[in-house]
Amino acid sequence: MTATAVDAETVRGLVRDLLSAHDPKTTERSEFLHARFSAGLAWVHFPVGLGGLDAPRALQSIVDAELKAAGAPDNNPRRIGIGLGMAAPTVLRFGTPEQRERFLRPLWTGEEVWCQLFSEPGAGSDLAALGTRAVRDGDDWVVTGQKVWTSGAHAARFAILVTRTDPDVPKHQGMTYFICDMHAPGVEVRPLRQITGEAEFNEVFLTEVRIPDAHRLGEVGEGWKVAQTTLMNERVAIGGMEIPREGHLLAPVARTWRERPELRTPELHDRLLKLWVEGETLRLVGTRLRQQLAAGAPGPEGSVAKLAFSELNQAVSGLEIELMGEEGLTYDDWTMRRPENVDFAARGPGYRYLRAKGNSIEGGTSEVLRNIIAERVLGLPSEPRVDKDVAWKDLPR
Repeated sequence: MTATAVDAETVRGLVRDLLSAHDPKTTERSEFLHARFSAGLAWVHFPVGLGGLDAPRALQSIVDAELKAAGAPDNNPRRIGIGLGMAAPTVLRFGTPEQRERFLRPLWTGEEVWCQLFSEPGAGSDLAALGTRAVRDGDDWVVTGQKVWTSGAHAARFAILVTRTDPDVPKHQGMTYFICDMHAPGVEVRPLRQITGEAEFNEVFLTEVRIPDAHRLGEVGEGWKVAQTTLMNERVAIGGMEIPREGHLLAPVARTWRERPELRTPELHDRLLKLWVEGETLRLVGTRLRQQLAAGAPGPEGSVAKLAFSELNQAVSGLEIELMGEEGLTYDDWTMRRPENVDFAARGPGYRYLRAKGNSIEGGTSEVLRNIIAERVLGLPSEPRVDKDVAWKDLPR
């Protein structure tokens, strides 16, 4: 089946066949998800045999809507968002046939959760400065180093990992990308308690972790190229999410505004209207970004959407605190937990305000995104980079 042979009616027919053979009311969840993957309805734009139909990406919305209407189970995308939005497209583009066959199905069904081992204590915004070393030893690589701000590492089975394999060349040229088994000897995950009281983030210590060369993604020394694909997809996944009108963090604020007229002031009214318009603009930008994706690969435009998403969330959560007055100063629960995903809706305004602060750091800091927008979207001159041609080992630390 080719992309040109797949249209909306074809997809609807495949959905009907799936529901006929696997009634969601009587079929066990895992069985249904595997059947959906085998039918090519997991992500229709992926190749046949890997959960897709080689079809236009735009047809995925039809599949999702039809299955939702039928009460079919989903794969809990919020829990496995890193796998879906970052690992899967990277494995698809750079993985071997064996890697695609091994990893994509359990990744999509949620049987194997993924995390991202990129940032380090000395390499956050400047990811290419990372120092986690990978040394070749026969058919394996021995990895030693530290990663930080790793969301969901405590629940992950695998990780996408960027390492330094050649310190004698400039920093962007000596990196190599791997799939890391989070259960391998030498992998230690420690919680990082956040301002919210929770610890969804972690630091990960890698001590002589052996990774088979068969788990390398891309060529040796081309880790930066592979990582760029991952990062672009991450920003698209964050900024290009399909969100309803009054989505993001606007929903609880708008609900409170309508239900609690005694809290209203003219100044808050003006700010709320301004943020509502910004939210609607961002929703439409996300729609346009998804349409661009349907026509090709993600580009730097995802950075625009991600930056706007971060700033809107922080502004709206701040407005909610002010709107709630004294009530907004209370905090619901400081219990130390290690959640597997972030749930803004299930917590109070204090949590939303504190957790939104992380939006301008995770998925690319706002400062870095502004540089990307300036250089790659607006075409402005690049900032001087004096370390561009200096070997990594000679960089000051």
